[in-house]
Amino acid sequence: MNEFTLDELNLLLNVFEKAGVEENQSQEGEMLKRLKVAQESRQEIEDMQFDDCLGGACKL
Repeated sequence: MNEFTLDELNLLLNVFEKAGVEENQSQEGEMLKRLKVAQESRQEIEDMQFDDCLGGACKL
């Protein structure tokens, strides 16, 4: 399965915001929660400096 890019996740979160979806127990609310977690994870990955790990200097 293909993963969403950070831009795509941000776009989806904007759509949910414009639609007025809130984090709650509804299916839409649950999906919003999942999208936020995915967006945070993707942001963390994109913020990593992989150049710092050259030569085994760090572990992922």
